[in-house]
Amino acid sequence: MNEMSNSGLAIEKPVRIPIEAYVSEDYARAENGKLWARVWQIACREEEIPKVGDYVTYDILDESIIIVRSAENKISAHYNVCPHRGRRITKNCGHAQRLHCRFHGWGWDLEGNNTYVLDPEDWGDSISAERLHLKPVQVDTWGGWVWINMDPDCEPLLDFLKPASPMLDAFNFDTMRYRWRKWLRFPCNWKTALESFIESFHVDGTHPQLIQWGSNRWWCRTEGLHAWHGIGAGRGTATRSGAGAITVGVDDGMDPRVTMAELFTELWETVGTTTQTLVDAANRLVDELPADTPPDQLTSHVMQTAAMTDAQRGVPWPDMTPEHFADCGMDWHIFPNSAILPGITYALCYRARPDGYNPDSCIFEVYIIERFPEGEEPRTEWIEEPEPTEDKWQLILSQDFQNIGEIQKGMKSRGYEGAIPSPYQEVPIIHFHRTLAKYMGTGEPEPLDKP
Repeated sequence: MNEMSNSGLAIEKPVRIPIEAYVSEDYARAENGKLWARVWQIACREEEIPKVGDYVTYDILDESIIIVRSAENKISAHYNVCPHRGRRITKNCGHAQRLHCRFHGWGWDLEGNNTYVLDPEDWGDSISAERLHLKPVQVDTWGGWVWINMDPDCEPLLDFLKPASPMLDAFNFDTMRYRWRKWLRFPCNWKTALESFIESFHVDGTHPQLIQWGSNRWWCRTEGLHAWHGIGAGRGTATRSGAGAITVGVDDGMDPRVTMAELFTELWETVGTTTQTLVDAANRLVDELPADTPPDQLTSHVMQTAAMTDAQRGVPWPDMTPEHFADCGMDWHIFPNSAILPGITYALCYRARPDGYNPDSCIFEVYIIERFPEGEEPRTEWIEEPEPTEDKWQLILSQDFQNIGEIQKGMKSRGYEGAIPSPYQEVPIIHFHRTLAKYMGTGEPEPLDKP
């Protein structure tokens, strides 16, 4: 297990992660029962089913689950299968006053109670209401997400999510709405895709445009099933300032007011991991503060003025101390298959799922949620965008996407013996595989022996 430094950061001993979890079809098939049937996982967001009768169909390997708004303040989940002959009942999303099988016309109310059987007398008294009821699935909500668990004896969602739930509650994700949402298929395992977005050690190599403001080392923490990381000390001569993702380099000859504005603008234009309000506040620094203002005061000024602007337009900021914001870091891996990059009024999120039992294919979703003035929330839909290009996905995501398929190919090389993540800056990868091994009943990552 991991060791903890005096600062509470997770520091691992070097390990090697075997490739079986990424390339084996047998392993992919075993995940169906050992992993996916036993974990809480995000199925949708509450805003996707705002009205009674709205439903979303969530598919994971051989299973399909109906998530439906069954009453004004209630969400129900059922296995998406007719108990008569096994036909699936719903696809994608929609609205229905009752659920209906198109094969023989059998029907159910939104709670899963059977309401119609064609010629029920054929069965006599052998088909009870319980037998005809759609089989329920555990369902709960947190942060505006709807979570499902196929294990009837699973632990409560909030227990599963600790420490993410108590730490991230302060961001009020439930008051955010989709800014945009897209998905595509990758030629790789779902873990290969997800792992590219739960560590930031890759920034220098994959996103070279970002290190013009300095190069970072990244701290990591783990607790329970989950892991998170954030920005630590800078490399070389650059010093760092700020909390979370708000950090700029201030090397000799650099105006920190300009570099902060440049960084906010770069992130806004190349991935969207900020808001227009924060960008505007950063770009006013040159006019509002002198050039010798310390970087930490620049950060405070941006946050204060952006908060005032947002409040005026009906977007109140959550009540959160700078210390708590910093402790939350910038990237959370929510086991098994989601990542949340929290911002003060937004979040960039990822979800990866297997695409059948082919270990070389997965479904990958990216979306941004944001807090909007009431009544001004954009109307969005899931958009399939199969081209992983800058034109379709913006620069930073397109750079990440270029790695993913090549990683999957490289894992099959005779010259590759397994991943050797940084025991300081890629701890979420190590922790992920330790946790995964417990579910799968396989060996944990092996200690990396000295050559």
